[in-house]
Amino acid sequence: MAAISLDHLTKVYPDGTRAVAELDLEIADGELVVFVGPSGCGKTSALRMIAGLEEITGGTVRVGDEVVNDLPPKARDMAMVFQNYALYPHMNVYDNMGFGLKMRGLPKSEIKRRVTDAAAILGLTEVLAKRPRHLSGGQRQRVAMGRAIVREPKAFLMDEPLSNLDAKLRVQMRAEIARIQRDLGVTTIYVTHDQSEAMTLGDRVCVMRHGFLQQVDRPQVLYDRPANLFVASFIGSPAMNLVEAEVGDGVVTFGPHTIRVDESVLGARPGLSRYAGRTVALGIRPEDLEDTAFAPDASSDSRLTVTVDIKEDMGSEVILHFAVDAIPVKTEAVAEVVTAEAIEAGVAQTHQRGTPFVARVERGTQAREGGRVELVVDTRRLHFFDLESGEGIYGEVAAPAPVAA
Repeated sequence: MAAISLDHLTKVYPDGTRAVAELDLEIADGELVVFVGPSGCGKTSALRMIAGLEEITGGTVRVGDEVVNDLPPKARDMAMVFQNYALYPHMNVYDNMGFGLKMRGLPKSEIKRRVTDAAAILGLTEVLAKRPRHLSGGQRQRVAMGRAIVREPKAFLMDEPLSNLDAKLRVQMRAEIARIQRDLGVTTIYVTHDQSEAMTLGDRVCVMRHGFLQQVDRPQVLYDRPANLFVASFIGSPAMNLVEAEVGDGVVTFGPHTIRVDESVLGARPGLSRYAGRTVALGIRPEDLEDTAFAPDASSDSRLTVTVDIKEDMGSEVILHFAVDAIPVKTEAVAEVVTAEAIEAGVAQTHQRGTPFVARVERGTQAREGGRVELVVDTRRLHFFDLESGEGIYGEVAAPAPVAA
């Protein structure tokens, strides 16, 4: 096991495409770090450079105290797990897991020890004699993981390993991956485009866009204090509601609605005082809107009355879709996450009445499609962003994230 250090790691392809730009990251020994972002953001290119499968254009990769830029993949002592299981169909599970060890010339007794130990960890003991065609998708993925585990590498590198599984099995397998990684304590870098997967798996999550690292932190910090509009839009499901709003004296106004800004927000965001009388991007997460029937003591200056367009009863909760008569935030970063097609669909869904909003409310709500409902905003959890830079408004001076060119 070893720490991994990336120093100004850069990848530029021959056609001039810059896949990764000046990536700096310190990954601690035994840490599970997730790279997440939309397609083309550079996460897989970064992983492949760490593995030695892609040539490094600039910067360095260190494993422990050793710079590994010029080492071939097999000399880096890292095990990769891909979305394609790549199992040998003519070999049984035992031989698939032990084949790499056999090629390295390990004694049969050592191969047996490692394979049987890994099989026990992965719940594969009963299927060691079976061939891949007799296994379920989840079992095949476990075999692919077992093949990596038996190597006892310094690090695991996982590239979208669950994308070929159905939704239910994917949830089960990501829990198993988290358990196995923590039991083994092996440094792990995990690549995914699924932000839910990233948030549930990672000790820390790296959000990437256009090759630039936008923010790296613990999942809860990304959720509570997104660095910019891109991170705010990307992290959270359903996505954060975003509208243009004017900052007043202890209040914020968007369309016909004026709500107070809680004192705790003003204290945590001293930089907001510089925006008095100016227009900003206001963010409200769906889960920070609630039917006032479940919050009867909420103050009148934190309430919105809206018309429900669509009601989705999820059993444990209800998702309400409605429109707010305010200007939507249409920056490039937001459009990149939401997509123009989704924005147009949302506008059509709300019958052109304004910006589409989503609320996640208690399952006992009496709200109905076409009816009016009063919602209360948790004003302790409002988010504010500079409309020009897209940066989150926190301290006196915002620290801009790298600009994706």
